[in-house]
Amino acid sequence: MPRTTRATALTALCCTVAVTALTGCGPLSDVRSGLDEVRTDLETAAEDVMTDGELFTGTKTLDVEGGSLNVSCSGLPADDRPVVVLMAGMGDGLDTMADFQETLAEGDRVCSYDRFGEGGSDQPGGPQSVADAGETLTAVLDDIAGDGPVVLVGHSLGGLIAARYAPDHQDRVAGLVLLDATSPTMLDDITGVIPESATGPGAEVRAQNLAVFEGENPEQIVIGSEPEVRSAGDIPTEIIQHGVRYLGEIPEYGDELERVWTEGQEKWSGVSGLSRLSTAEESGHYIHVDQPDLAVEAVRRVTDQAAA
Repeated sequence: MPRTTRATALTALCCTVAVTALTGCGPLSDVRSGLDEVRTDLETAAEDVMTDGELFTGTKTLDVEGGSLNVSCSGLPADDRPVVVLMAGMGDGLDTMADFQETLAEGDRVCSYDRFGEGGSDQPGGPQSVADAGETLTAVLDDIAGDGPVVLVGHSLGGLIAARYAPDHQDRVAGLVLLDATSPTMLDDITGVIPESATGPGAEVRAQNLAVFEGENPEQIVIGSEPEVRSAGDIPTEIIQHGVRYLGEIPEYGDELERVWTEGQEKWSGVSGLSRLSTAEESGHYIHVDQPDLAVEAVRRVTDQAAA
């Protein structure tokens, strides 16, 4: 199997204040009055920023329990609009979400972050669980959104973490977008489709994925199978699966791997009574890269519904 196919299969399975310029000069007193007004406006804006927390554009380091995280935010907050939070897949940094984030930030406040072991964040101190990743997510949300609502947009493992997090945090998660999220039963699916007796590429895929799911990955995160998908209530949710059958390229077991992947996406529909499952027909695993307009539209639909 080509290296790119193997890597893709493994990854899958696995503030600025604006000031109006002065265009002319009147009497000195008028100028002073204008300057005083601008100064007051700036001071008020600064107070608002401090009250709302760290309102920033670009990247920063956020210290949380366990180390420092690399966080990026773009766009300005709007009344009654949730903050959109992008969550990358395993082995990916927030840089893989940069173009996606820039486009979404044209209308909303959008943030992303590197989990421990990824991108510019610290290495994890030891093995982690999905629940640990959820605690880290809480620390990030506390900083970038305060007690306000968020829409979680997760790709691959980021989608799995988001879908597991939402049911326990219905007070703050107002919507979900899952982009080819890792199946809730992927570990069982792999071992069920590819037997221990397998040889060749199938055996390699089985061994690599078992190792990854047992913690041999950049995040040292252990990912078990949890068949039950708990509900986060009736929050707007869009689940988008890949349409380009890249898993089907794995000799002998490809068709079955595609089948169980689709079943996993259907299982995620149970996370909300308002779930919508669709297929990105021209996309492989990276839907936000292969069909960015489709992904952007899904996020905006969910955000609009969450703000209604």
